[in-house]
Amino acid sequence: MNTKITPDHLGRAAVVYVRQSTMTQVTGNLESQRRQYDLAGAAATTGFASVTAIDDDLGRSGSGSMERPGFERLVAQVCSGDVGAVYCIEASRLARNGRDWHHLIDLCALAGTLVIDPDGAYDPRLVNDRLLLGLKGTMSEYELSLMRQRGIAARGSKAGRGELRFMLPPGLCWSEVGKIEIDPDEHVAETIRLVFAKFRELGSGRQVFLWLRWADIKMPVVLRNVDVCKLVWKAPAYHSVMQILHNPLYAGAYAFGRRAQRTRIIDGRARKATGVRKPRDEWSVLLRDNHQGYISWREYEENHKLLAENAHMKKNCDRKSARGGRALLTGLMRCGRCGRMMRVFYGSAKGNAHRYQCRGDDAHVGVGLCIGISGVRVDRAVAVQILEAVSDRAVEAAIFASDQVERSRRDVIAALERDLEGSRYEALLASRRYELVDPAKRHVARELEARWNDALERVGVLERKIKDLSALSAAPRHRSWPTPAACPGSPDRLECALH
Repeated sequence: MNTKITPDHLGRAAVVYVRQSTMTQVTGNLESQRRQYDLAGAAATTGFASVTAIDDDLGRSGSGSMERPGFERLVAQVCSGDVGAVYCIEASRLARNGRDWHHLIDLCALAGTLVIDPDGAYDPRLVNDRLLLGLKGTMSEYELSLMRQRGIAARGSKAGRGELRFMLPPGLCWSEVGKIEIDPDEHVAETIRLVFAKFRELGSGRQVFLWLRWADIKMPVVLRNVDVCKLVWKAPAYHSVMQILHNPLYAGAYAFGRRAQRTRIIDGRARKATGVRKPRDEWSVLLRDNHQGYISWREYEENHKLLAENAHMKKNCDRKSARGGRALLTGLMRCGRCGRMMRVFYGSAKGNAHRYQCRGDDAHVGVGLCIGISGVRVDRAVAVQILEAVSDRAVEAAIFASDQVERSRRDVIAALERDLEGSRYEALLASRRYELVDPAKRHVARELEARWNDALERVGVLERKIKDLSALSAAPRHRSWPTPAACPGSPDRLECALH
């Protein structure tokens, strides 16, 4: 037995600290876990009164940018004076940063606790051992920085050639030769194409989301659990639609490094926030025309510009999207004197008229209003001009709107037919599972039978929806268009013609 391990140490507890940096290591590097847990047997053989294994930090980095409840628990036990030795397979398991490492060593020196690894036992109260422990901690921190630097350089070099593989969004997949290609699953690919087609038709990401919700069309979503990626179908979500519209991979471009990390100091520790968007000119890699996309790069640029214009009050001089309210020109009127956006102010009492006002330079208190005007007269004049401009094309506009509704109905039917095809396959698969089960295993057969029934019910619901929509499409449409002359002299003649 090592002479540094005294009866005083053996009379106290031994703590085995177990840690791995990522969940991939936890699930894949099982040998490292066994080596760390085996230290508990070595501590018991040495003769410590009790042995405790702290493994709360499995999957947590020791770089200092992540909270480690297991390490905090270890420090608390060392401070209590009940720990005679801390076991670890190497210094990097305890900490990868100087702050945590030296803090633990100082506490071990005060409490008379040894640090033991496969190379030997170290007493932090001894100068030579303190020097060796300090070198081990410094080398551990340097090793992490060196490995990270090498990994980032290698990753950047591979990404610059467009060969770095990463998880692709729904509708794209990696081919056998390492190239990005459109997913061969027709159901997934057509759903992604439908999102882009509807955006070109509706001109708004939110309207696309609402249309998908109204049509009850499921969206493909990639779920990732460590190294396992699974495609599931879920109800449309607004952020899923926006991610599809903003992703340059759908435009045939290989893009890497679109997001960055932001480091902040919280409670004296560095905390990293991931997923921070970077401007396009700061992306690490952007290779256009790298693979076949769902849209062209020109269409992607147009969509991106339209999405930026739809956002309200992003920049003072950019185009703004119209807003809600009684006022006709909310978010669209600018001051003719200073060029700023004019705001709408409604009267406090119900039915009071609204006003358009420019508040000028709000940064300087006491400057006063720039321009103010009654909104009723402005809205009435604009409405009359609009009606006069479009009255000659009212019938064509009504026909176009009717055809657009019919196209939308056909899109829904096509999407439901793809869902029906997938549901029929799931029902067939459920029936095969039910037929293969041993009838004597009633607890298994009952569950498989219930799943088969659920799949058949989904098929029936989709078939009824398709039948109802097809009946609406097949029904004759009677149109009786009144001419604009039927209501002459009225500013509402366009509305009359549309109805």
